[in-house]
Amino acid sequence: MNANAVSLTGRLAETEALRHTPAGVPLIRFRVAHKSQQVEAGFKRQVECEVNCVALGEAATRLAAIKAGAQVRVMGFLNRKNRMSAQLVLHATQTEILKEANHGNDEQGRPG
Repeated sequence: MNANAVSLTGRLAETEALRHTPAGVPLIRFRVAHKSQQVEAGFKRQVECEVNCVALGEAATRLAAIKAGAQVRVMGFLNRKNRMSAQLVLHATQTEILKEANHGNDEQGRPG
């Protein structure tokens, strides 16, 4: 992984429909909900946030196949939403599924 890369784990909270840029490049916008416990200045701290993300090209096509609710690790870089905005967006270059979405089923996939 690039030394400047960002890695985020969490639940795939939402994905928009896969679309294409005017140049024909696949693009998808999505959000990752992160929850963890971190240590800061010797104290445990609960961390909860949702991060806006975008993926282009092959990364977008692969991400479009992942169901909302899946646990994922997203790697990429941070950039402004656009040149006029200070809002940050995680540009995903790699996505790894850690656990598929269960949608109320038990460990064997049975409704329950």
